[in-house]
Amino acid sequence: MAHPRGIAAIKADYDQLISLQAAASRLSVDKRTIRRRIADGVLPAYTVAGTRTVRVRESDVEALLQPIPTVDGAA
Repeated sequence: MAHPRGIAAIKADYDQLISLQAAASRLSVDKRTIRRRIADGVLPAYTVAGTRTVRVRESDVEALLQPIPTVDGAA
């Protein structure tokens, strides 16, 4: 029986998961900051079944970046 979402969709989801170290590097912060955002509930995280490996979605990491408004309102 085929998976209802299809193999391509599952692979696309997996490809978007990155390590905590990669997430920290992307945001130029310490890995502990990423762990705090996970603990705060701000950053969803996923574990690999049967391991202690934790991954986060690239899009969720990018969503942590917020533009700083300028005086004229353009961001």
